[in-house]
Amino acid sequence: MNNTLLFATSNEDKVREVREMLAPFKIKVLSLKDIGLSVHHPEDAETFAGNSKIKAEDIAKQCSYAILSDDSGLSIDALGGFPGVHSARFMEGRPYSEKNRALIEMLKDKENRKASYFTVMTFISADRTREVAFEGRNDGEITTTVDDHATGGFGYDPIFYSYDLKKTFGRATPEEKDAVSHRGRAMQKFVAYIEKEGL
Repeated sequence: MNNTLLFATSNEDKVREVREMLAPFKIKVLSLKDIGLSVHHPEDAETFAGNSKIKAEDIAKQCSYAILSDDSGLSIDALGGFPGVHSARFMEGRPYSEKNRALIEMLKDKENRKASYFTVMTFISADRTREVAFEGRNDGEITTTVDDHATGGFGYDPIFYSYDLKKTFGRATPEEKDAVSHRGRAMQKFVAYIEKEGL
């Protein structure tokens, strides 16, 4: 099996998670930053699947590696699924500490605090003959305050209480989070696929 995969992101936190999950399979994971590429097409789809596909196909045209892309986000029931596909661009340029407080403020009068993390990963084989999508989801709710004891995770993890873990993603160890997270679950499907079909 060709053991090099280009993960179509410049988000170092996402890269770290994927490298950790693929380490047992001796797969070398490169990021866009590692090889100096960037996504040229705007991520303007209305779904995670659509944006993931845009990224994968854009980067596939620029190199010869097997490609894995992802589009992820937090969907809050009481806010009609917001921030959803806009999760990364919500309050763009502001730190996540401010974004997290803003979302808690938006929910201050809401009884329903249910939320879900979603990931859709798109894989394109090195020979460009296969394109497959893998979806992952984790259900939980938004906390009423930012978890001051959160020492792990990133992004919205300090305010996302996972029903599976019975704590915020921000308090989870990398191993705990990888086992149940939206990205972890999509990756489990991806790993099962490449074990059978290869990169």
